[in-house]
Order: sequence, then structure tokens, then C-alpha cells
Amino acid sequence: ELRHRASPWQRNLGYPLAMLGLLALTGISVLIVCFHVLELLLDDAAMPRGIQDASLGQVSFSIFGSFGAALQVVLIFYLMVSSVVGFYSSPLFTRLLPERQDTPLTKIIGNCVSLLVLSSALPVFSRTLGITRFDLLGDFGRFNWLGNFYIVFLYNMGFAGLTTLCLVKRVSWAVQAELIRAFGEE
Repeated sequence: ELRHRASPWQRNLGYPLAMLGLLALTGISVLIVCFHVLELLLDDAAMPRGIQDASLGQVSFSIFGSFGAALQVVLIFYLMVSSVVGFYSSPLFTRLLPERQDTPLTKIIGNCVSLLVLSSALPVFSRTLGITRFDLLGDFGRFNWLGNFYIVFLYNMGFAGLTTLCLVKRVSWAVQAELIRAFGEE
């Protein structure tokens, strides 16, 4: 219903641009993770351990300078939003979705706990994937398992593989549906 009530500009320009933006952000994040996997294979310094003596403002946390830092911020925000959407889309947690003016206190507390866990895991998640090396307000690089090559490597490979599989599946199904609809109308 929302799609039918949308203006032609929104339907013909807004939705395709939003979809292209999501595809681009997903592709960039998978590309960065693939480069991080190559770095892991070639250099031990790519492990997501804590940064020693890197003062804020003295060392750039991105190869591409300010543009790279802005891209890292956008990708981390995208990962945050996509993890929340994925969390609430999973069959196990769809009952946890709040309802407008009809949400019991236990469900509100469950939502707060879930969002707190997701937001606490985000710095370690983005650091393990190689999207950023910045520690913000905590030294997340001191976890012992971040020094284990096999865990970090498998985590990165799992993210890259599953994200690519999901992207290909989603895009190919949409293209198949459009082709069937186009050829079915003729």
C-alpha cells in the first residue's frame, strides 16, 4: 500500500537510488573485508590487536585520509542499521518488535537489552572485519581471541561469503521476478 501511495518521483527515482545505495554500501563493505582477508594472509600486522602509541589526530586511521575516514563512519553506521534490521527480521526475535502504544514493560526491557548488546558488539565487529582500526573509547583490541589468526580469518571469510551469497540471491531473485513479469505481460 505504501508503494502505491508513493509519488511517481519517489517510486521512479527514490526507491531505485536507495537500492543502489544499499547495494553500493554492501559491495564496498565486502570489498574491504576481502582486502582485509588478503592482508591477514600476507601480513601479521593486519590482526585487529590494540594500537600502540597512536594518538588521535596524529595518525590517520585510513589509507584514503578524510574521505576514507568518512567512508568508515558511513560503513559502520550501515553495519549498525543492517544488524538491527537483521536482528528484528530473524524469526526468533520478530515477537520482540515493539507495538505502538501496546508494548509491555518486559518487551521494552528486552528491546533495550538487545540494542545494548548489538551496540556493544559493533566496535569489535567492525574492528574484526578490518573496516576500522579506531578504538573509540575502549581498548577493544585487547580481547585475547582477536590475536587468534584462525578465528579472525574464519570470521572475515564467513562475513564475506554469507554477505555475497545473500546479495546475489536477493538481486538475482529480483531480476528473475522482473523478467518473469516483463515476459509474462506480453
